[in-house]
Amino acid sequence: MPLLTPLRFSWRRLPAAGVPVKNLGLRTVASGASSPSGASPKAFNIFDRDLKRKQKNWAARQPEPMKFDYLKEEVGSRIADRVYDIARDFHLALDVGCGRGYIAEHLNKEAVGKLFQTDIAENALKNALETEIPTVSVLADEEFLPFRENTFDLVVSSLSLHWVNDLPRALEQIHYVLKPDGVFIGAMFGGDTLFELRCSLQLAETEREGGFSPHVSPFTAVNDLGHLLGRAGFNTLTVDTDEIQVNYPGMFELMEDLQGGMRSSCLT
Repeated sequence: MPLLTPLRFSWRRLPAAGVPVKNLGLRTVASGASSPSGASPKAFNIFDRDLKRKQKNWAARQPEPMKFDYLKEEVGSRIADRVYDIARDFHLALDVGCGRGYIAEHLNKEAVGKLFQTDIAENALKNALETEIPTVSVLADEEFLPFRENTFDLVVSSLSLHWVNDLPRALEQIHYVLKPDGVFIGAMFGGDTLFELRCSLQLAETEREGGFSPHVSPFTAVNDLGHLLGRAGFNTLTVDTDEIQVNYPGMFELMEDLQGGMRSSCLT
């Protein structure tokens, strides 16, 4: 019974005194461009981003993607609920690592006027779920957002940021594109995700090989997330943890689930 532990976080970017709110539209950012606030120290590349793009494209092309998307749907719905909890309208919003639009389908025009959806996988954008909100699809990496400073009233992200190699940089990019007093609401897998699977694989491999290699992606601990957010420049932080338990009859059924859809979320 693997536990999937999404960390939910929301915070506001507080406006600096005397700085007017601006909407400067779009800009072009080449991969590898410097961070607007100064690049973080060179990150160790845990993930092959090109391989991850191919995996997400493969998952989006499957004939029955909804069979494996139940967790993404659930977390997307919970993020949308957080948006509705905020008593204000968001004229321009951004979904970072949107996949097939698991947040957008739960939002309405009264809450969000227009939504930009970004993802590294073109097939995910082409096969986006229906939504009543006007949307614009942008093929972009989470670490290199092609938007100008102070562009968006709201940024959301669901089960995507744990795949980036440089999480501090990705958070700085999100802070950069948010308007002063903008809101960021996101979710990523927490440190106890797939705990039973990781322990089982480690015990079995240690018994047979005398050691083990990681087979599940590393996840961010909740204690580290607040520090990373503050480092990126955010204020008024709220971080909490939801525990979602999914039952499987055996490990092979779980592995099928991971390969079929959650592969683009959890498995190395």
